[in-house]
Parts: sequence; C-alpha cells; structure tokens
Amino acid sequence: MSDDMDPERRRAELAERLEEVRARIAAATADAGRDEPPTLVVITKHFPRADLDHLVDLGVRDVGENREQEASAKLAEAGGPPPGVRTHFVGQLQSKKTGAVARWADVVHSVDRGKLVGGLARGAEAAGRELTVLLQVNLDEPGHLGAAGAVEVSGASGATRGGAAPEDLPDLAAQVARSPLRLGGLMAVAPRDGDPDEAFARLAELSARLQQEHPEATWISAGMSGDLEAAVRHGATHLRVGTAILGSRPPQR
Repeated sequence: MSDDMDPERRRAELAERLEEVRARIAAATADAGRDEPPTLVVITKHFPRADLDHLVDLGVRDVGENREQEASAKLAEAGGPPPGVRTHFVGQLQSKKTGAVARWADVVHSVDRGKLVGGLARGAEAAGRELTVLLQVNLDEPGHLGAAGAVEVSGASGATRGGAAPEDLPDLAAQVARSPLRLGGLMAVAPRDGDPDEAFARLAELSARLQQEHPEATWISAGMSGDLEAAVRHGATHLRVGTAILGSRPPQR
C-alpha cells in the first residue's frame, strides 16, 4: 500500500478483501458442519493506525500485532485502541517486553515458557487489566498422542516459529492457572513445509487433552491467510489473518 493512497480508495480495498475472507470463512464453516464461524483476528502489523480504524469501521472487532514497539505506538500511545475492540499480541515475546504488552493487549497468543507468565501477570496487575493468554505449541516436530495419552515428540523441541514442546504444556498450563492470568487455550502455526491438516489435527488433540485438566481453555488459535480452511476443519476458534485482508507488507524503514 502506498502511503499516499486516497483514504476512501484504501477503505474500499480493505472492504473488498475483508468480504472475500469472510466469505472463505463462511464456506469453510459450512463445509465443516459447524454452527458458528471462528473469530477473525485481523493482523495489522506493519500497517498504519488509519488501516486499523478503517477495519473497525467495517465491523472488525479483533485486531492483532506481533511487535511490541509498533503495537504500543499504534494502540497504547495513539489514544488507545478503538472502543469495543479486543487487542491481541501474536508474535514471539521477549520477557523484558511483557510489562509493555500487558498495557494494551487483551490476549497474548504466544506464551511458550514460564518466564513470560510471571512478567505478564505482574504487568497486567500493575495496569489493572485482565489478560487472557494462550500457550503456543511447536508443531514443527513430528509427534502423536500415545496409547496412554502422553505426547510423544522426536527430535529437538526448538523451532523457528517458537512454541513450547507439547510435553511441556501441562506444566506451563499449571503455571498460568496459579497466576492471575486467564488460560484461554492453545495457539500454533502450521509448519512451513508440512501438511496444515495434519498439524491442526494434532493441535486439536492437544487442545482436547489440555481441556481435561483445564475445561475453561477452549480457544484454539490457528490458521492464517493461506491455511484458514484447514484450521476451520479442525476446530479453530480464532483465525489470524493479515495479508489476505491488508495486502503485502509495505517496505520497512
């Protein structure tokens, strides 16, 4: 998007793209035999506050960012988020940034280690805000639920997209449950070179396992512009869509 694009032209472009994505979600929801569509979280990273305001005018009520500095400038320091909008942090989070994120985020999708739990809890309490967190799970390594229900994973647990190893989720969930934070559920990104259906089926299994101990943790944040249909098929409750609505990211200065 050019910085000098006419605001009305940009709004019309966003409206068209948003309607196309909503139609895709509606079709996927029907194909999956689901009664209600997942919540659409529009990811506005690298795009200006003006785009966010256009989207809110078009009915978007959930927006996401993945860089704390940009999000703080766009949300916390620009008069606050628009009224009635739920704000999501979806990027990998540094522990030193937890307090800043807790100032503006309603939901953090990327909790993948215990150190983040304490920082977010302290930040939310200091800001006098309630904060929902999702545990990000690494699906890059092959794994499955064994006969006894334990998660079996081969190889190292590290991944370029972040996320806790599946076997670490019970302890991480217990830490969140002992804190003032609300445990919402799980988040994952499909492996770059893998089958998203297979990945999101694993995520659904892990979610079901988590809910046995934490019945309130019903959210499944999965699916982006290129694989949202697969996520809907496997029970995603929240979709994180950016490029399909806002277009290619503008060059970063």
